[in-house]
Amino acid sequence: MKALVLTATKKLEEKEVPEPQIKDDEVLVKTAYAGICGTDRELYNGLPGSAQANPPIILGHENSGIVVKIGTKVTNVKVGDHVTVDPNIYCGQCYYCRTSRPELCEHLSAVGVTRDGGFAEYFSAPAKVVYPISNKLSLKAAAVAEPLSCAMHGINLLKLHPYQKALVIGDGFMGELFVQLLMTTGVHQVDLAGISDEKLKLNHNKFGIHTINTAKGEKIANNYYDVVVEAVGNPITQEEAISATRRGAQVLMFGVANPKSKFSINSYEIYQKQLTIQGSFINPYCFEDAISLLESGKVDVLPLISHELSLGEVEDFTSGKLKDVSKAIVKIN
Repeated sequence: MKALVLTATKKLEEKEVPEPQIKDDEVLVKTAYAGICGTDRELYNGLPGSAQANPPIILGHENSGIVVKIGTKVTNVKVGDHVTVDPNIYCGQCYYCRTSRPELCEHLSAVGVTRDGGFAEYFSAPAKVVYPISNKLSLKAAAVAEPLSCAMHGINLLKLHPYQKALVIGDGFMGELFVQLLMTTGVHQVDLAGISDEKLKLNHNKFGIHTINTAKGEKIANNYYDVVVEAVGNPITQEEAISATRRGAQVLMFGVANPKSKFSINSYEIYQKQLTIQGSFINPYCFEDAISLLESGKVDVLPLISHELSLGEVEDFTSGKLKDVSKAIVKIN
C-alpha cells in the first residue's frame, strides 16, 4: 500500500509498505481522510506530541474511513462500517488509569504517534478506540472528531453557566472549535480574539461571534471575562488571558506551548481574583460527545477546513511552506 513515512526528523517519504496485519482485538480501516494537526508539525520537527514519535513511523492521528477487516474478538464494529478513531490508547493498569485519569496514562500509546497512523491507504487500531458513525455524517467531517474531542475535554474541565462571558484567544482551528462548543453550553457571550482578518470575519458572519483583531490594534478588555480559553500557547497570549479575567474567573490553558517557554504571572492577582487556571491534555471519554455534536450539526467543521491535500503535499504543511492554513485535511481514498 502507499504510505507517507516519517523516516527521520524533517523528512517525509512516500513509500510502498506492507498492509497492516491485525490482531484478534483490532480493526483494519481503509483510510478516507486524515487531518493534519499542529502536533504533526512538531513530530516532523523532532518534538514530542502526546507521546514521542520514533522514525520510521506513519503519522496521522485524526482519521476516518471504512472498516475492511475485523479481528475474531471484535464486536463493536463490522466490515463496511464508516468509522472515526480515537488515537489514544491507555494501558488501564497504571496509577492514573486506575484513578479515572487515563489521559495522564504513564504508558500512553497513540495511532499516528507511537504506532502507524492514517497517512496511508490502510491503518489498524484496537477496536476499543474505533467508533462507528452514521452515514449521514461525511467522512471528511468525521476526520476531525479527534480535535473536537480534545476541545470537548477542555470544556468538561470548566464550570460553565449562562451568565458568564467567555473569550477564546487564538483564531486557529482549535480556537474556532472552542467558540462553537462554548455556544452549545449556553454561555451568553462568546468573543474570539485573533490575528487573521479572514478567519475572524468567517466566524462573525457564519456564527455571529464578536471578534477582536489584535493585529489591527484592537484590544482585549482587562478584568472582563468569566472564562478565558487560551488556544495559542504563546507567553504573550497566556499573559493576556490572565489579564482578561474578572474576579472568580477560570482560565483554560489549552494552547500547546514550546516545552521550554515560560510566562509571567502576578501571584497576588491569582489570590485576589480567586482565579482557577486549568491545563487540558488530550481527550478522555469525549469521542461520543464529539461525534454527536458533528452528527447533530451543532458544531459545523466543514467551513473551517481551508485545504484538502494529497499525501505528497503534507510536507508543505509540516515544513511551514504552506501558508494561511486554518485546517488542512488529506484525502487518502
